[in-house]
Amino acid sequence: MADKKKAAKKTEKKSSGAGKFFLGAALGAIGGAIAGILTAPKSGKETRKDIADGSKKVAAKAKATSKKAVAKVSGKKPAAKKATKK
Repeated sequence: MADKKKAAKKTEKKSSGAGKFFLGAALGAIGGAIAGILTAPKSGKETRKDIADGSKKVAAKAKATSKKAVAKVSGKKPAAKKATKK
């Protein structure tokens, strides 16, 4: 039983490093995009329009991704119920 706990801790440590890396990379990319937009040689009106358009695209993509995730999980719901009844 102690071996299982050690193995779980090792797995936990390995995955947390990768997660932190990708979180840092994502935050860096977002920060870079914001800095690029704010320092671009455009008028304030053009910049606000670009930000609004970009946020609409991100929102639409997030909505589509969440719909796919819900559909995928919903399809597995009957199997999960069946497995828990055993």
